Amino acid sequence: MTTPQQIKDWIEASLPCEHVQVEGDGQHFEAVIVSGEFRGKTRIGQHQAVYQALGDHMQSDIHALSMKTLTPEDWQKSNG
Repeated sequence: MTTPQQIKDWIEASLPCEHVQVEGDGQHFEAVIVSGEFRGKTRIGQHQAVYQALGDHMQSDIHALSMKTLTPEDWQKSNG
């Protein structure tokens, strides 16, 4: 069974991140991902970057993933 920590590790291995938090029950996961790579990208582009970072795991290991993607600046505003 896939764990939230595995998903966090997979994202961080392929996408430079300032913060990644993943929670879930083994099938359905929620993630907050903060990366400078998201600057200038639409929300769809940001999500595509995460899907690309996860690669084949999205089809073989992860049943459902909802995510909130933020630039470091947006993250700072929401947690300032």
